[in-house]
Amino acid sequence: MGSTIEWYDFFLYATAAALVFDTQFFPTADPAVGFIAAFGTLAAGFVSRPFGGLVMDHFGDRYGRKNTLIASLLIMGLCTAAIGLIPTYAGIGVAAPILLTLIRVIQGIGLGGEWGGAGRDDPRARTGEPSPAARGVGRDPRTLHH
Repeated sequence: MGSTIEWYDFFLYATAAALVFDTQFFPTADPAVGFIAAFGTLAAGFVSRPFGGLVMDHFGDRYGRKNTLIASLLIMGLCTAAIGLIPTYAGIGVAAPILLTLIRVIQGIGLGGEWGGAGRDDPRARTGEPSPAARGVGRDPRTLHH
C-alpha cells in the first residue's frame, strides 16, 4: 500500500513539474531551461533513492524493519506536505527552487528506504543477500540443516 501511495505522489509531482513548476520556481530562466530544471527536481528524487536504501537498511537492521518502514512513510508524507507549503520564487526568490530540490532529495531517501527494507526478510521479496537468520548467523552450527 505504501508503495502505491508513494508512486502516486511521484506521478503527481511529475505532472506538476510539467505544468507549473517551471513558471512558479524558475520564472527568470528561459522557458526551456525552466522546464528542464523542473524535471531536474523530479530526477533528484530518483537519484537519492539508492542512498535512502542504504541508510534505511542500516537502521532497519538496528531498529527493526517495521520501525524503518513507518519512518520512510512518514518522511514521504511530511515531504509531500512540505512541497505543497513552499512559497514560490515570487515569494522567497532563489530559496524556493533550492528548498524544492532539497525536499525532493529527502523524499527520494524515504522512498528508497521503503524499497530497501520493506520485504527483505520475506523470502518471496528477497532479490539479494538473505537475512542473517536465513544464513544461520548467530545460531549453533550443529543445529543448521542444509
